[in-house]
Amino acid sequence: MPPLDLLIPFALASLIFACSPGPGMLYTAAQTVAHGRRAGWRAILALHLAEYVHVAAAAFGLAALLQAVPVLYTVMKIAGAAYLIWLGIRMLRANSNPFAAANEPAARPATSTFAHSLAVGVLNPKAAAFYLAFLPQFTDPSAGLPIWAQVLVLGVAVNVLFTMTDTICVLLSDRLGALLRRSQKAVRRAQKISGGILIGLGASLALSKQ
Repeated sequence: MPPLDLLIPFALASLIFACSPGPGMLYTAAQTVAHGRRAGWRAILALHLAEYVHVAAAAFGLAALLQAVPVLYTVMKIAGAAYLIWLGIRMLRANSNPFAAANEPAARPATSTFAHSLAVGVLNPKAAAFYLAFLPQFTDPSAGLPIWAQVLVLGVAVNVLFTMTDTICVLLSDRLGALLRRSQKAVRRAQKISGGILIGLGASLALSKQ
């Protein structure tokens, strides 16, 4: 493994990234507020499975291919952005059930939340670029493990930190959603806010220069 003088700055940088609200955290919060805590857990599981895909891509060189061939990166970015915007529009157009219990979130099939979240995570080329740029900085060619194995280990460590902060995000978002669900009008407003967040994330991804 890398020496301590690399691991300490790696841990500090990872902690800063984990505590900084990013697209994944906002997406998870939107799903939790709109559909409840279980949807938030499914979103976390799917997003972090996608993160491990990106870590593996960074370790084995697939992420480098995206940077070497700009067209592939752009196509992946536009596809991910369009998917986020489509999810947001669906949420905006969803009709709340006026006969549902006021304290119950809008129901959504478990496989639907998981599949949508997994697609959002995998189709995010900025995540692949992040791991490719971030993780190799803290590897040591003279260490016992090969570089690809060090990248995998460091990627797992980063994702453990991200999972912890995302878990806190779900718990706080669920409390907010419970307050909003006390009235049908607030439920509809929460859906609009959540849909707007997804559309904003999609637009931000589409318009980003990198």
